[in-house]
Amino acid sequence: MSRTLQAQHDRFELIAPFRIARGVKTAADVVTVTISDGVASGRGEGVPYPRYGESIESTLAAIEGARAAIEAGADRQALLSLLPPGAARNAVDCALWDLEARQSGRSVASLIGAPEPQPLASALTIVIDSPEAMARATAALAAAPLLKIKVDANDPAAQIRAVRNAAPDAALIVDPNESWNQALVEALQPLLIETRVALLEQPVPADHDAWLEGFTSAVPICADESVHVAADLDVIARRYSHVNVKLDKAGGLTAALELARAARARGLGLMTGCMVSSSLSIAPALHVARLSDFVDLDGPIWLREDRPGGVTDESGMLAPPATGFWGTI
Repeated sequence: MSRTLQAQHDRFELIAPFRIARGVKTAADVVTVTISDGVASGRGEGVPYPRYGESIESTLAAIEGARAAIEAGADRQALLSLLPPGAARNAVDCALWDLEARQSGRSVASLIGAPEPQPLASALTIVIDSPEAMARATAALAAAPLLKIKVDANDPAAQIRAVRNAAPDAALIVDPNESWNQALVEALQPLLIETRVALLEQPVPADHDAWLEGFTSAVPICADESVHVAADLDVIARRYSHVNVKLDKAGGLTAALELARAARARGLGLMTGCMVSSSLSIAPALHVARLSDFVDLDGPIWLREDRPGGVTDESGMLAPPATGFWGTI
């Protein structure tokens, strides 16, 4: 049975600016893919990330280049050689998972051989601002079990202390988004202990992290920009204790599950993360989240309006989408 593929740019306005060390976002720009066999349709979403040289235009062009093979019936395994890791492959791979579920009458969880997604604790993000403003933002979320603090190299100690004081009981992830250097990481070790930081995420640039091989950190350090696919783990395992698995980096749920399982086999801790996105990005990521020690899937919480039937958050507990939204029948 022949297929048709549709790919389009969708934009979701944010409820507030999302500031990280790399810049600020006011909208989530995504690529939505729909693959249909004439009876059933599957959807997937990818978020092009400029940090990796991606744009909406380049992502759409990559999908267009693979259109003929996909419409001719290429499966998820074939897709691994058709497209490189990234947003384009993620959108197509997730659409193929959703289509397979609908064609087979089985959920994606059933296809994987896993339990259906359940509500779980997912980090709520405190974006970069003055320490006073970050404290106010934290106070509104203080009941959440897990918070993620975005910082840069401009007085991160004051920002981290402000959040910790406003949320004395929450577990904290600190994410400098590659903005620190070795000297700052070393100097802030006592502060990370003082504020009981549970995880430090990608503190230094991915191409300047070799020194971590000889460094013993006071808190676990998680690779984000430094790790994309399972093949990266030979190096990563010598530098980091945890890896952040994102479907947009790995290039879909298929590769993300491979990365997560390979990381676990090496004794590495796991985090599941996301870009600022709609719930169509989050639904497949929930199948990696159940394997993870830390979950950071609050992308849709930043949207003024999500896709209907998407995930919901209540005080840091993320509930799966409505039945039929993605990967369920």
